[in-house]
Amino acid sequence: MPGRRHRRRSDERGSNRFSYSRWDGTQVGFEMDAEGLLERITDDLLYHGDINAALRRLMQGGFDDESGRRVDGIRDLLERLRQAREERLEQGDLGGVYDDLAQELSEIVSDEQQALADLAQRAGQAEDDRRREVVEQAAIENQMRLELLPNDLAGKVKNLQEYDFTSDEAGQRFDDLVERLRQQLAQSWFDEMSGSMENMSPEDMARMKDMMAELNQMLEQRERGDEPDFDGFMDRYGDFFPEQPETLDELLEIMAQRMAAMQAMLNSMTPEQRAQLQQLAESLLDDMDLAFEADRLGQNLRQAFPQMGWDRSFDLSGSDPLDLAAAARLFEELGELDQLEQMLRGVTQPGALAEVDTDRVRELLGSEAAESVDRLSELAQMLEDAGLVQNKEGQLELTPRAIRRLGQHALSELFEGLSLDRLGGHDLARSGVGHERNFQTKPYEFGDPFNLQIEKTLRNAVRRRAAEGADRAGPISLHPDDFEIERTEHVVRSSTVLLLDLSMSMPIRDNFLPAKKVAMALHSLISSQFPRDFLGVVGFGEMAREIDPRELPEVSWDLNYGTNMQHAFMLARRMLARETGTKQIIMITDGEPTAHLNRAGAPEFHYPPIRETVDATLLEVGRLTREGVRINTFMLDPNGYLRAFIEKLTEMNRGRAFFTTPETLGDYVLVDFLDHKRSLITGR
Repeated sequence: MPGRRHRRRSDERGSNRFSYSRWDGTQVGFEMDAEGLLERITDDLLYHGDINAALRRLMQGGFDDESGRRVDGIRDLLERLRQAREERLEQGDLGGVYDDLAQELSEIVSDEQQALADLAQRAGQAEDDRRREVVEQAAIENQMRLELLPNDLAGKVKNLQEYDFTSDEAGQRFDDLVERLRQQLAQSWFDEMSGSMENMSPEDMARMKDMMAELNQMLEQRERGDEPDFDGFMDRYGDFFPEQPETLDELLEIMAQRMAAMQAMLNSMTPEQRAQLQQLAESLLDDMDLAFEADRLGQNLRQAFPQMGWDRSFDLSGSDPLDLAAAARLFEELGELDQLEQMLRGVTQPGALAEVDTDRVRELLGSEAAESVDRLSELAQMLEDAGLVQNKEGQLELTPRAIRRLGQHALSELFEGLSLDRLGGHDLARSGVGHERNFQTKPYEFGDPFNLQIEKTLRNAVRRRAAEGADRAGPISLHPDDFEIERTEHVVRSSTVLLLDLSMSMPIRDNFLPAKKVAMALHSLISSQFPRDFLGVVGFGEMAREIDPRELPEVSWDLNYGTNMQHAFMLARRMLARETGTKQIIMITDGEPTAHLNRAGAPEFHYPPIRETVDATLLEVGRLTREGVRINTFMLDPNGYLRAFIEKLTEMNRGRAFFTTPETLGDYVLVDFLDHKRSLITGR
């Protein structure tokens, strides 16, 4: 994506840079906008009432964008990690660290022995007896030293370092081997510096020792509370670090990762292999104190970064022998895979993925995985940029705009199922009857009566064309966003309280989500089309509580058992007492009354329902009836107990009862509400 910053590694291993690219039309973008993302998580959000949890679940499972391209979720990425780790563990055998070395040392010794034999042969042909005797004796002694070389590689290398080679070729091969081993050992510790460590001279190795000594000093200074001179250090030794770390912490973290990888390699070896490598390092590096400073640095970094996994080990099952350099690279990658796994398992917010080095993910897991990490990291920011969520102390919260969009989506979804064949969602039978113009306008929304205000509509179109830079002299074309309609005031105002069952049975029977969608759709309908009307919401389980309709997206079910209709009717009656106009209650439930408030005001739960609970509930129904409040009940599970109770309720109140399903609930509720409004307005 244009402008996105990536940490990249160049072809020279260890070199990092940041790159940017300009959009040229060829890149494949993320084909999902914020509105589409919100719609995708709507059901999850409404079911659990938590935007943060909905995004986390989307991140975990992944999704397909609008074009059908797969965006891997964290579970998919973890599976890729598992496969990548297995592939690497099957790549080789740590015994190869010593096999190649042992083979080369054996060839060097054989060349030297052949040179000694040739020397003895030439000496035997010499006429000078004394010279012949001296040469033969020297050859015999050297042959004896070669035959008595220790079996372990470290001892063999150490003894050969003290050996005076007869063969110039064998001696040069051994010197080259020692320098190569020194570089590989140092490189296994400090892989980020590998580009600077090629063809290092003894002077360069000594300078590296000085660099590590200063690093140790800086770590110890920080431990004492002092501020190390990082800039001065980089002026002196910056060439060792092609990635150019900007802070001491960044540099130390890089080195800690590499040294932890080296420690993992040691941990993965057999005790014999580990002892050989440690002895080899001592024999090759102790003469310049490099091993001492490296060990000291490792201990300091271990204290500073205990989370790096210093004790981890891996079981390599491959058959191909690995040399020291290849083994170091393998364990570095295994360490990076572990760190990436830890990060992914700990991700709770999409923004946390922005810290992942996507280019390194591409190298470890492939391009698809890297692109998925990019896409997942953008989710929260996409919603925030669109004004649908806001970040408060690390937690996302829905904005009023998002709440409106959720309600509109729920309403549109239900209206689509009604198969209306006219403009708007609920036109009146006679346009203008029962309405008064208030000479105010509003933008057209789905479901509005199409009372178009021509003048303002045309003005909107002209302004839009001007903003787009279109030719003013050209014809005016209308866009749906240009439509402006006249507001009307209903002569008859109605007040509705929606009673929403939040008992445990609702999610258990898959009734909760459809019921909540209906509640949001009803709120959207009333607020957009009947703004003078009142809508109150009461949620009820073991207890009832008033709910602000704007908070509906975040409402979830109660964790206690009980369906306290009595308390719900009581709260609804108090709410309606403060309102004017015709009054009604819409109740959505899947269970009979199983809880009521006792004289002390505490809830009592009984199943099956007892007479006391039913009587207390019907008492509230009687009070509502006397106050002229009609109760329409929508039953999602018409069992015998519920059916008998609702029949008694409707007989007392003269309201209506509907036996419906989760699939048809929305149709029933909206049609009934609109019919109610139509009868009030038309007087029929």
